[in-house]
Amino acid sequence: MLQSISIQNYALIDTLDINFDKGFSVITGETGAGKSIILGAIGLLLGQRADVKAIKRGASKCVIEAHFNIAPYRMETFFEENELEYDPQECILRREVQASGKSRAFINDSPASLALMKELGEQLIDVHSQHQNLLLNKEDFQLNVLDALAHDEEELSVYKEAYQAYRKIASELERLTELEEQSRSDEDYIRFQLDQFDEARLTEGEDIELEKEAELLSHAGEIKEGLYSAEQILMEDEGGLLTNMKRLSGILRPLKERYNTAGDLSDRIEELSIELKEIARDLSREQESVDVDPARLDFVNERLNLIYTLEKKHHVNSLEELLRVQEDFRSRLDAINSYGEQIEVLQKQKEELLEKLRKAMTKLTEKRMQAARLVEVEMMNRLIPLGMPNVCFQVEITPKATFDISGGDSVAFLFSANKNGTLQNISSVASGGEIARVMLSIKAMIAGATELPTIIFDEIDTGVSGEIADKMAEIMKEMGMYMQVISITHLPQIAAKGKVHYKVYKQDNETSTSSNIRQLKEEERIKEIAHMLSGATLTDAAMNNAKELLKQHGKK
Repeated sequence: MLQSISIQNYALIDTLDINFDKGFSVITGETGAGKSIILGAIGLLLGQRADVKAIKRGASKCVIEAHFNIAPYRMETFFEENELEYDPQECILRREVQASGKSRAFINDSPASLALMKELGEQLIDVHSQHQNLLLNKEDFQLNVLDALAHDEEELSVYKEAYQAYRKIASELERLTELEEQSRSDEDYIRFQLDQFDEARLTEGEDIELEKEAELLSHAGEIKEGLYSAEQILMEDEGGLLTNMKRLSGILRPLKERYNTAGDLSDRIEELSIELKEIARDLSREQESVDVDPARLDFVNERLNLIYTLEKKHHVNSLEELLRVQEDFRSRLDAINSYGEQIEVLQKQKEELLEKLRKAMTKLTEKRMQAARLVEVEMMNRLIPLGMPNVCFQVEITPKATFDISGGDSVAFLFSANKNGTLQNISSVASGGEIARVMLSIKAMIAGATELPTIIFDEIDTGVSGEIADKMAEIMKEMGMYMQVISITHLPQIAAKGKVHYKVYKQDNETSTSSNIRQLKEEERIKEIAHMLSGATLTDAAMNNAKELLKQHGKK
């Protein structure tokens, strides 16, 4: 329940602090006193868009903070999943809006996203305004009402689990089918590319070897000529190195008997001569191995051109990348061939899950049908005392064109307020006052069947008076036995039945006007209800009527 709310620098409010009680409470005040301002501030805690114009003039920011006791709501999981501190006795929501337009949200003093605050806030407060009456136009609202009263949580959970499993398989089947169709259209292209690769017969590292060979073949003549010239320097008869080495050895050899050093030098020259002969033979062999082969050069260049062309075509920069492209084409072709088998398996799984889903859907529909008959009876019993003696209310359940996460049922509330009237969708035939009474009856019915958050009725009594207003007040009082109910009202019949009475009022000072709210004491409450009965002029009759109203409800 809502324990307290604090508002600072919002619209006409300087500072406002108010504590709330459990059960049924009422808020009254003259038109324009600031009731809508308080609701607007609460709306910020429910994630509504912040308008910097709402910040009180001259203030740097506005702050709205509310404290809740959430012990009955069993919300531990929500706080654990969102890594928030959990205190069931005191949950704090705070919203700060800066004059710069920046807005910040806090849950238990921890920064939180606005979406998270909205999700939590809507589980703690239900603000029912005239605008919310439009919910009756929405089929999902009517379905949610029926589910709440059907207590079909187990059936709905089983159905949703089956639905999600079915949708997962159906989505995967759809994805594979699209892939197969697309791939089939690409199959000829992929095969053509693979044929080119197969014809090319590319091997890893081939480009490096070919580039080396191309370099050699391109300069074969020059290389061969150089090798021949080097060999000639060593081998020619006149002036060749080997010839001169032989002459040198012949000069030194005779001297070694008389000069030992000459012998050592002669031996070293012999060794050099042997090495030079080996070099000469190697030069001759290398000459023979280097071929001037224009045909081979043409082949190598054509091969390299093929590789470079394929690299450019497939937007890669190396043969290694090109081979990966080839492997990718091969994998895609293998996948195309395997799609059929995968689709066949998924199709079978989809059919099995669809059968399971239909069984779960049937059980859910049966539970809703049973609840619909009970809802019809209870709504009639609630609406007749609210000034609709000839009312007829029916819950129509028809199959949807296609099932979704909520099941296969389309729900419509049919209504007629007149004797022998034709049943039509409630949103198209009910007046504003009738819709308000229907919505109150629906929420009262839900309150008796399941736990609801704090509910704030914003002038739900619009368009009614007298005995009907008294009956509506009795319904809200009854709801207060199960939950916290706060009604903003202009009717004395409703104000008199509240356990606690708050008044919103304006207060002027020398420079500005501000809105305030306070809890009324017994004498103040009598005067407030008397004013609601008689207007600005407070009469004795109005005072006596006010006392009588409060006496009827045990307030005086």
